[in-house]
Amino acid sequence: MTSRSRDPEDLLGEAHAGDRAALARLLSIVERGGEPSQALARLVYVSAPPYTLGVTGAPGAGKSTLANRLIASARGGWPSGEPVAQVAVLAVDPSSPFTGGAILGDRVRMQDHATDPSVYIRSMATRGHLGGLALAVPDAVRVLGAVGIPLVIVETVGVGQMEVDVAAAADTTVVVVTPGWGDSMQANKAGLLEVADVFVVNKADRPGVREARRDLEQMLDLSAPSDWRPPVVDTVASTGDGVADLWAAVDRHRAHLLSSGRLAGRRRERLAQELRRVVTARVLERAQAVTSGAAYEAAVAAIDEGSLDPYEAAGRLLGD
Repeated sequence: MTSRSRDPEDLLGEAHAGDRAALARLLSIVERGGEPSQALARLVYVSAPPYTLGVTGAPGAGKSTLANRLIASARGGWPSGEPVAQVAVLAVDPSSPFTGGAILGDRVRMQDHATDPSVYIRSMATRGHLGGLALAVPDAVRVLGAVGIPLVIVETVGVGQMEVDVAAAADTTVVVVTPGWGDSMQANKAGLLEVADVFVVNKADRPGVREARRDLEQMLDLSAPSDWRPPVVDTVASTGDGVADLWAAVDRHRAHLLSSGRLAGRRRERLAQELRRVVTARVLERAQAVTSGAAYEAAVAAIDEGSLDPYEAAGRLLGD
């Protein structure tokens, strides 16, 4: 069976053996959603998930360049000594539902690793997945783990609610800002304090880096006490300065999660959120089905005539 197979189980076997075309087809199944995606989920959710590193921040913060540097760091293994055999990057773009890919520049900036067989880079959007990217990305991460990739870097293009939700679906979330990134209220609105495990002040060779660090530290001082305080790391991704410090900070957070038992707990919390999103999406799908057609129009007419109230009409439509 070649990678032209449409059977998810066959494709998984081929992808695990190193067939990148098969892996690409599996991720396309996830993006498109529907029954094939659900059949694939039944196969991959029995496997342990890979370690996921989320990288998020405002457009122009240098996330893709930073991710490119992190790939190189990861290929050298964790600072604690554990090797990383393969790395995958998902560049997530909620704004590209038709092209199915992220901004072209994101891919270009990671071409240093294009010929490395141990690195897989994929731009990702959603074109029909039930629940959107907030569920498509975890499913894609599970696929990557099921084919034997132990580390997945998930990069998002902005700091809207969708991007924050996607980044929060990682084991370690890195939030990237730049000098002059804005006041703390903007970060609070985006929910970055809640999801950040490591803060990065990128482009730290520019004026204002000290003020950016100060603002972040003050925000952390005001946050609720925790057994992990996100470190603030300065980097210049274009030259690689500070990237080793960032990789070390990520490794310290990973070690903290493992030693404290928080990794298993965090993943269980994410599974609960994923299930809630699936249930919500299916209920919405059902609601859309019953609010169209002849029965729905008849219920609207009955309410308009005064022979039915909206609550009784809703009960009838839902079969309550």
